[in-house]
Amino acid sequence: MAVTVLPSVSGLSAVASSSNLRRLTSASNHRLTAIKSVTSTSSPPTPSSGVQRRRKNNDENRATVAKVVENPYSKVEAARPDLQKRLSDFLEEAREFVGDGGGPPRWFSPLECGAQATNSPLLLYLPGIDGTGLGLIRHHKKLGEIFDIWCLHIPVSDRTPVKDLVKLIEETVKSENFRLPNRPIYLVGESIGACLALDVAARNPNIDLSLILVNPATHVNNFMVQPLSGMLNVLPDGLPTLLEDIFDFGFKQGDPLTGMLDALSNEFSVQRIGGVGGGMLRDVLAVSANLPTLSRMFPKDTLLWKLEMLKYAIASVNSHIYSVRAETLILLSGRDHWLLKEEDIDRYSRTLPKCIVRKLDDNGQFPLLEDGVDLATIIKCTCFYRRGKSHDHITDYIMPTTFELKQQVDDHRLLMDGTSPVMLSTLEDGTVVRSLEGLPSEGPVLYVGYHMILGFELAPMVIQLMTERNIHLRGLAHPMLFKNLQDSLVDTKMFDKYKIMGGVPVSHFNIYKLLREKAHVLLYPGGVREALHRKGEEYKLFWPERSEFVRVASKFGAKIVPFGVVGEDDICEIVLDSNDQRNIPILKDLMEKATKDAGNIREGDESELGNQECYFPGLVPKIPGRFYYYFGKPIETAGKEKELKDKEKAQELYLQVKSEVEQCIDYLKVKRESDPYRHLLPRMLYQASHGWSSEIPTFDL
Repeated sequence: MAVTVLPSVSGLSAVASSSNLRRLTSASNHRLTAIKSVTSTSSPPTPSSGVQRRRKNNDENRATVAKVVENPYSKVEAARPDLQKRLSDFLEEAREFVGDGGGPPRWFSPLECGAQATNSPLLLYLPGIDGTGLGLIRHHKKLGEIFDIWCLHIPVSDRTPVKDLVKLIEETVKSENFRLPNRPIYLVGESIGACLALDVAARNPNIDLSLILVNPATHVNNFMVQPLSGMLNVLPDGLPTLLEDIFDFGFKQGDPLTGMLDALSNEFSVQRIGGVGGGMLRDVLAVSANLPTLSRMFPKDTLLWKLEMLKYAIASVNSHIYSVRAETLILLSGRDHWLLKEEDIDRYSRTLPKCIVRKLDDNGQFPLLEDGVDLATIIKCTCFYRRGKSHDHITDYIMPTTFELKQQVDDHRLLMDGTSPVMLSTLEDGTVVRSLEGLPSEGPVLYVGYHMILGFELAPMVIQLMTERNIHLRGLAHPMLFKNLQDSLVDTKMFDKYKIMGGVPVSHFNIYKLLREKAHVLLYPGGVREALHRKGEEYKLFWPERSEFVRVASKFGAKIVPFGVVGEDDICEIVLDSNDQRNIPILKDLMEKATKDAGNIREGDESELGNQECYFPGLVPKIPGRFYYYFGKPIETAGKEKELKDKEKAQELYLQVKSEVEQCIDYLKVKRESDPYRHLLPRMLYQASHGWSSEIPTFDL
């Protein structure tokens, strides 16, 4: 194995070994530089023929072939998980790290992290008790696309005190902040590494830092630590070496047990058995087959030293916690209570000025190495990613991966399969077709339509536009979906889907920025009032009296696509609306709290739109009918900016759009009566005879 000797890092010599890592070191001016790898480019895959689009000519009635564009989401059902590595990969890589010959702490950057986007923020990973710096190994590739990642490696034999580790990290932070003052720096700390991150943030309140703390160590459980320390003190010093020799002898001599463990571990890794049980079994086998590595990683004297470090680090953090000014994301496992107390996390969440607590209910001590935890996705869902001084919902948004879209499909599969959506669009010549062919390919486009109860229509529409046409709708949503409310009545995780799919808090400025970026923008003028309507108000529009979007659309020449959707009355019935809940004391109090937490985005509006109550309607499900979507003919605003500056002209166009949305709804309500497959049983029978993936017919157009 090659050993690379690098110049000093903050006065410490750096000796590193590994074939798949690029090492980082500081020059005399303390700037860290990287030995970058050369990557090869591959030819792009052949675009899908299903992405080709035709346009009809109104005069000659002949088809032309549009530009072929690859749709990365067209094969979403075949998407594989973004994170492929497992605990066994961590242990395999750790073999090289625990045998690297010692030396002082130093930074390294994995080769997998070499393809980050332009202006990516810096991410410094601070390891937990293992000290290898490999805790992000499952996330290297995905995080490496959006961050410049450096990991801190603390050799097994190193005895650098906590205060010197904090100084090392602090010098790196200061040098990088001096080099790129407008680039945020993320500190991702696990366990004791979280303590180091908090200490650095407390000592540098004026540097732009973002903290991600994974199971931060907040206290030492003396009930467990004291017996552990006593047991370690009486163990012979040569025990780890003896254990290693036993395993080495077993493997060399063909010992049946150790050979079986290694073979089973490799077999399970190859077959990638799915499910929680399979993952746990693979991990158990991986640990069993790598006991020598673990024994070298945690020799007796190192464990005793780590316990002392832990006590010092926790005491230091608790004395400095009130000085932290950085925004913080805390990831808290549901099954890890050895080095933290939930009471301490509650105190942190109230003490730290900008703190989000994310609970990982099904995970244990090392969540970053466990299935079901994708750090990049969590960062997206909490709007914690930024390239500048603050998060921008438009410029800092990261498109979902194919697998993230597949997760949305899986989460909404029951709704989509149960309602078998029918989507109609209108071509330039006015022809209505059962496809999304009539939707404009290029932005800016503003989709304006009707909001079903609880927004049931959103998921099927957004997903189908992405998979069929590669059109990504940026929905304008109520700001309450993006708030971090500690005492919220609902689990904020239920709003993740809006953030991962590109939702943006509704405001005039955000509409302006989205259209300026030539985006496909989804707007519901009726907003919360339509989505939380009362009994008997199905398909009624609750739009403001005056135009709110026409002039900004005309400024950028955006096409306006009116659309209607029906089917909510075929899947549920409202039995408890806001009027009913207002008469029930407990529900009235909950409704008032929810309304207060949500805030009023139409403050000053004296109509009912300016006094909208937030509540969860009581619904009784029905045997599902069918959803129908109808996108009307796009309305051109290009070249009409001067004309639409006139308020009366803008109001005329506004009323035209509203009228066309109502016509789309009326059209669908009439046509669905002639659909022989409107109800569930005929659809099931059709698919049973024609295949479960076959498209179900509908009414004649």
